[in-house]
Amino acid sequence: MKNPENLIYPLVSDRYKAAFIDAFVMIGFWFAFTILFSSIENVPQEARIAAYVFSVFLYEPLFVALFGASIGHMSGGLKVRRESNRDKKINFFAAIFRFFIKVILGIIALFTITKENKGRAIHDMASGSIVLFNQEKYEETSELEDSPLL
Repeated sequence: MKNPENLIYPLVSDRYKAAFIDAFVMIGFWFAFTILFSSIENVPQEARIAAYVFSVFLYEPLFVALFGASIGHMSGGLKVRRESNRDKKINFFAAIFRFFIKVILGIIALFTITKENKGRAIHDMASGSIVLFNQEKYEETSELEDSPLL
């Protein structure tokens, strides 16, 4: 599908940076939970499992559903929205589905991003989402696009 609005969509590198930052955020959660649990006696195994599940499987979907972006997305000025209504965040189930497809495909998912698909990766197409620049980042990027130096 073409780009009738002439929008500037995030590049693969923008999305890769967000994923890289999110990996460090997950490691940070593991580290924080490790410190917390080591300071408490007799931590139930269920609590350890819940912390691991949150860190690995729920961090990104929860943040995307609640805030419209993970910490990695936010740091790059990105947001995840419904493709059908870009004013709305995707729901938690769509965020979970999107995340699992992304995890299963790994880096291959990033290779499916093209301008013709509005910068959407295969996990975005499957979940009905689109990654966009937030307003401030979009305006900054638009100014760069118009720069005579490019």
